[in-house]
Amino acid sequence: MRGTIIVAALALSACGASERRSEGAATQAAIENSAATPLPAPKAPTPPATPTPTPTPSATATPGTNHYLGRWIGVEGMYLVVSDPAQGDVKLEMQYDLDNKGEYVGTIVPEGIRFQRGGETLTLKPSDGDATGLKWLAGKKDCLTVQSGEGYCRD
Repeated sequence: MRGTIIVAALALSACGASERRSEGAATQAAIENSAATPLPAPKAPTPPATPTPTPTPSATATPGTNHYLGRWIGVEGMYLVVSDPAQGDVKLEMQYDLDNKGEYVGTIVPEGIRFQRGGETLTLKPSDGDATGLKWLAGKKDCLTVQSGEGYCRD
């Protein structure tokens, strides 16, 4: 009886072996078939998008007309109002010393705003408070200077 059990076990194990062989053959065939089809080339990694830098104003950048518009304050009641740009010109209303006030037409140029006052051609140049030569404007950052002793700043 023992011999019968051994023979039966061998027969059963042989059945399982043939199933395993056929599974192995199928797997091997699948591998060989996939090797016949070329694999797509790996894609190169896409570099991360770099943000476009925002232009920053530099010391040499020319301010646009809109930068000049508005009220600028001087010392001892002096002021400058830049308004109404029309065809490249701006209107200047200014109290430029204790006794003199006037309205002028200015032209935006790379250096600032050029205008005529008292027969003289002057330019309002972008500067800081120290460049005005006026101690009450010292330390300010956004100013326009005509000449030493005449300047206007924004707070």
